[in-house]
Amino acid sequence: MRNVTPKAIAIQHIIDDIMRSERGRLLASLISRLKDFQLAEDALQEASISALKHWSRSGIPKSPFAWLLKVGLNKGIDRIRAMQRENTKLEAISILSLGHIEIDEDKEAICDERLRLIFTCCHPAIEEKSRVALTLRTVCNLTTREIAAAFLDTEQAMGQRLSRSKAKIKSKGIGFSIPESEQWAERLSTVLSTLYLIFTTGYVNEDKSSRDLCREGIFLARLLRKLKPNEPEIEGALALMLLTEARKPARIDINGAIVPIEDQNNFLWHEKYILEAQTILENAIKQRKLGSFQIKATIVDCHMQQPKPDWQQMSLLYQSLWSFEPTPIIALNWSVVIAEIGHIQLALKKINSLQDELKDFQPWYAAQANILEKLGRQAEAYSAYKQAILRAPNNASRNFLENRLQKLIVN
Repeated sequence: MRNVTPKAIAIQHIIDDIMRSERGRLLASLISRLKDFQLAEDALQEASISALKHWSRSGIPKSPFAWLLKVGLNKGIDRIRAMQRENTKLEAISILSLGHIEIDEDKEAICDERLRLIFTCCHPAIEEKSRVALTLRTVCNLTTREIAAAFLDTEQAMGQRLSRSKAKIKSKGIGFSIPESEQWAERLSTVLSTLYLIFTTGYVNEDKSSRDLCREGIFLARLLRKLKPNEPEIEGALALMLLTEARKPARIDINGAIVPIEDQNNFLWHEKYILEAQTILENAIKQRKLGSFQIKATIVDCHMQQPKPDWQQMSLLYQSLWSFEPTPIIALNWSVVIAEIGHIQLALKKINSLQDELKDFQPWYAAQANILEKLGRQAEAYSAYKQAILRAPNNASRNFLENRLQKLIVN
């Protein structure tokens, strides 16, 4: 067996880093040209393998992204030609007729392609859960395991869902483009939900890799707003992300534990993001076309009020939000607010009624533990805290809950 040289190992690390940080952009660009999810994925994998050989011999190219995109496109066209010779893909003639294709390295153009891919994944012919999952996989390079965790699914079930979604896009001939204005309404809600899930996945993920999903979610929301200005729900989603991002410096204390919003040092918040979000949100609300993202952003704004959150207003806002999203998670969050305004027994009753639907949802146990503690039911609170700790999504959440549990024991 030939020994692997240190140079080859170093180049492989560089390729791995590029694929982690740029796979979503690369895949979006290849899919938009090749019109086939699986073909694009296979072509990109072949390009990354070729990179190791060529870069070891000729050095790292000036633009590794452009190199991988060009080689990936050539690999895809080669596969199409081979399949055409076998008479298994006659429709490929339209792609081959394009001839030489110039690779546009402009970042905004690439991101625009990613936005087109998001709209493709969010086609109404695809079931809503599958739309979001497929976007997270192809555009943002989340692993099947990460997506399954976000949806409380098994990895195997999520893998099957993704495969079915790709096959449906191919069989129905769904176009890779941003729809005309009259078609936006049927896709916009899912597109916004997808962008927000991209953002929140990055927010709770402690992975320190070069993927910055928070920045990515905000960038794509800004781009979407640029394409369709003065759309209230787009503005609401962007304001929600900016308000959340503004608190990031104060979110975790020096001991690595999450700090609740009401206990955070607001001097650490990014005032620039807050002012921008409030301006955007004000413009959205003025248009009198209320939607769930506008309400959620307003709830967060109320939670960040000084010197203390406006819990009463938040409860009223959750009542409005319920008419748009009557889901168990909205009910859980509303119950937490109800407890803060003094209706603790009612809050516990509502939380307990959600057990069957949220038995695998970690925040349900954390909320139950907090309210049981408020009621002085220490033994039950202790058990709920232990369950919440077992299901904690990251170390910061685990540290926070362990601190709360320790205080409960001491008291």
